Amino acid sequence: MKLSTVIFDMDGLLIDSEPLWQEAGSSVLLQYGITLSEAEYHSTTGLRTPEWLDHWFTHFQVDQQHASSASSIVEQSAHDFILEKGIAMPGVQYIMDFFKEQGFRIGLASSSPMHLIKMVIDKLKIGPYLSAVTSAEKLPFGKPHPQVFLDCAELLQVRPTTCIVFEDSFNGLIAAKSARMKCVVVPAPELQHQSRWDAADLKLSSLEQFDQATLLSL
Repeated sequence: MKLSTVIFDMDGLLIDSEPLWQEAGSSVLLQYGITLSEAEYHSTTGLRTPEWLDHWFTHFQVDQQHASSASSIVEQSAHDFILEKGIAMPGVQYIMDFFKEQGFRIGLASSSPMHLIKMVIDKLKIGPYLSAVTSAEKLPFGKPHPQVFLDCAELLQVRPTTCIVFEDSFNGLIAAKSARMKCVVVPAPELQHQSRWDAADLKLSSLEQFDQATLLSL
């Protein structure tokens, strides 16, 4: 089936926010005596904050009664950091213009809360490009479950098999493929070498690498 739609993840793909999420999350975990290695942190990239905290609180045997308040602190800190210091990833304006010129419908699907998504959309000035925006915040399951992508496709009134998803996380990659969508991954530079990205339809080092020939290859 002909590809006609593109759905973008947000954090780490459109805006350089993953280090800011890491800063916010690490600060809260430190209050409970937890310090994550880089590998540990990256293993849970793409999860919603409550699930991220549940994972690490369970792993380090922290009382779950603290999870709700800790989640609120992480999300508020991340919001403040991104508002103050978040910058667009290379190629954001280019990739939006590219797909607009191709006549593609464009959506955004993120694990972040909707208030943060709206803030980033405003910050990057990409609102006019987007025909649908979905958040996994209130869904029964977040990524790697595909629902947030399926919901976006439904709002765009397209079949999942006509969609390309751009992601930077492995959990997002799993979600996209589970939704029966093509997936282009743009991993962080320090993760580019990992073989797990072979599950994607295409791996790039930057959004700027995507072009007409690349689109036709999908």
